[in-house]
Amino acid sequence: MFSPKVNKIINLIIVYSILVLLVLICLFPVYFVFIGSVNPGESLHSSKIFPNPADWNWGHYKSLFIEHDYLNWYKNTLFIATANMVISTAFGVLSGYAFSKFKFKGKRQGLMAIIILQMFPTIMGMIAIYTLLGAFGLLDTHLGYILVLAAGSVAFNTWIVKGFFDGIPNSLQEAARIDGASNSDILIKIMLPLATPIIAFIAFNSFIGASMDFIMAEVILRSSENWTLAQGLFTLVSGQENNNFTVFAAGAVLISIPLMVLFFVFQRYIVEGLTAGAEKG
Repeated sequence: MFSPKVNKIINLIIVYSILVLLVLICLFPVYFVFIGSVNPGESLHSSKIFPNPADWNWGHYKSLFIEHDYLNWYKNTLFIATANMVISTAFGVLSGYAFSKFKFKGKRQGLMAIIILQMFPTIMGMIAIYTLLGAFGLLDTHLGYILVLAAGSVAFNTWIVKGFFDGIPNSLQEAARIDGASNSDILIKIMLPLATPIIAFIAFNSFIGASMDFIMAEVILRSSENWTLAQGLFTLVSGQENNNFTVFAAGAVLISIPLMVLFFVFQRYIVEGLTAGAEKG
């Protein structure tokens, strides 16, 4: 038998070994995509796991901007993702707060409708969405696509925000009302600062969802000048003649940069919002 101190050291070694192994497993696909983006040629199959840095080919990144309309795809994606983040977060926070802290007729039915809507993906209503957008002249427009994305995320955002606000004592509202605060004052000065973690979480989630979406973008955005990154990069590897997999990998690396920056900036709030939503939902 080992001493308690030795047992503690052994346990730490085991735990950290498992954690390091998990990190390596999670990061290996990212590393492989990066190595593929600097691999000479057009195929990823010939990529070496540990190539010589002197053999790296950065021409694929240059090709994105010279031979393809990558910059326009990038701007479209950032605009759509940011707009969706703002709209879906605003509606999610307001509706979640209303369902949590107010009593009104139809509240129970509204919550049931939100639960039911979460069971069905947006793609199931593709035909109806396509018809409605066509009727309002919003097909092949960024506005129509943003509205579809925002509407599709409102149910999830409302439910998770409601769960967070449910964990905030109603006594805070009552005390503020006694001091003469209006409903808007309570929301802006008291509730929103307390809800910063969950707001950051749903905002980040909405940004990523819009950045990575492909199916609805392919249905709604038909003109090449309106394409998102997902659509534009897909054209590089779709069809028999398009096999620019290394250029595709380079494009994937570049789109990950704003996502990583957002994650590291809001990491603390995202983790707090995720755990709070799980505990209070």
